[in-house]
Order: sequence, then C-alpha cells, then structure tokens
Amino acid sequence: MLKHIGRHGDRKVAIIFRELPGEDHMCLVIYPETLPTHIHNTIMSILESAPGQASPNLADVLHRNLLPDGRVILQALHNEGMLKKIQTNQVIITPTAQSNVKLDELNRIVKEMESGADALKRMQELDANAGFVDPATKRKAEKAFKDGRIADAEAMVTPLVATATGALDDQSLAANMLAQAKKMEADAKGLVAEAARMKKEAQKMFPAVNMKAVKTAPVAVAAEPVATKTRGRKKAAADAVQ
Repeated sequence: MLKHIGRHGDRKVAIIFRELPGEDHMCLVIYPETLPTHIHNTIMSILESAPGQASPNLADVLHRNLLPDGRVILQALHNEGMLKKIQTNQVIITPTAQSNVKLDELNRIVKEMESGADALKRMQELDANAGFVDPATKRKAEKAFKDGRIADAEAMVTPLVATATGALDDQSLAANMLAQAKKMEADAKGLVAEAARMKKEAQKMFPAVNMKAVKTAPVAVAAEPVATKTRGRKKAAADAVQ
C-alpha cells in the first residue's frame, strides 16, 4: 500500500495536503500523468521513499527536497500552477486491492485519533470489526491523547487561499510552510523532553548507572508487523492511516 495516492474520478492523484486549514472539506492534489517527466519521476521517487511514506502530508517532504534543476519541489509545483484544490469526498483512497475509503472519511478518523478518548474508542471498534489493528496505529492514537501537540500545531496554520486557477498564492503557501516549521520545532522540543524523562527513568531503575559513561549505540529498528488483509470499509481506513 502507498500513502498519498488516490483517484479523482478516473484520474490518478497524488495528495499534497489531505485537507486545507479552514477548508477541511478541500484537499490539495497534483495529477501525476500531467507532470513533465523529470518532475513526475522525482516526486514519485520521494513519495515512495521511507520519509515520504512516514510523512502525514506529502507537502512536508516535497518542501525539503529539490528538483534536478535545483528548485524546491513544492514551490515549483505552486509556481507552475500544478497544485489543484478538489473536494475530499471526491477522492478515493485504495489501501488494498480489495478495499477503498473516501478521503473525507479518512480525515475524520485521523481527527478522532488526534482528539484522544474518541480515538481509543475508535481503535477498539476497528479491532472488533476488522480483527486486527497494527500496533503502530494504536501507539499513534495514544501519543496524540497524551500530548495534544498535533491539534495545537494545526491551530496555528494560516488558511490557504487559491486563485481562480486552483493554485495557491505566494503569501498563503509561505504562511503554511511557516506553520509546518513551527510544528517541527514543537515536535523537536517534545523529543528533548522525552529524552530527559527516559534518563530519569533509567536512574530510578538502576541508581548506580553512570550516565556519562554510557555510549550512544545504533538502535536496531524492528520491522513493523504486516497487517492481515481483510475486507471492509473500516479496515481500509485503519490501513490508510498507517
């Protein structure tokens, strides 16, 4: 399954923003088949990469990467008028060959995950109906419940305003980039706080531990378990948010 890919009618789309601030019924997409070859190949390579699949919005990684001609990808798409606004209920996400879910429904589930208690209840319902929910999805819901930083970051985002052609103006795009940067800063502060907490836990667990003598070692990352394929609309939504 690839994130950020869907269909608008009979056309394939890459979803740049799942929803727009102040217009949660609208999303921002590109039509890959209409892109010049060098732009298409670069974007698809980034979309399929680990950072691309891990990012909630494809725009985040496109803003950090360049085209072969040296331009920032997101800015180039904007300048060339390739970013288009369409309604989220017109975009179909296909997590597996046997299932699909509308983007507006997917966005609603993600918001429930971010809201806390409702997210945990929703995960329980998905467990009961689909038979399996990937542990990473549950951890994401629990993390959002504990810190609430995602909702705070979204509140700082300035609404994007599109021109008559569907492209965004420079001021709106720049404001949204700034909001994304502030969110990254907030996440970084959260990681520092979490590191401090872990140090305290380590000292409580074994008071004699020598913190200065501990060397940083590479951390082996275990492969995520593969979700069992099941049918159903609710299972499709759970797959799509991983």
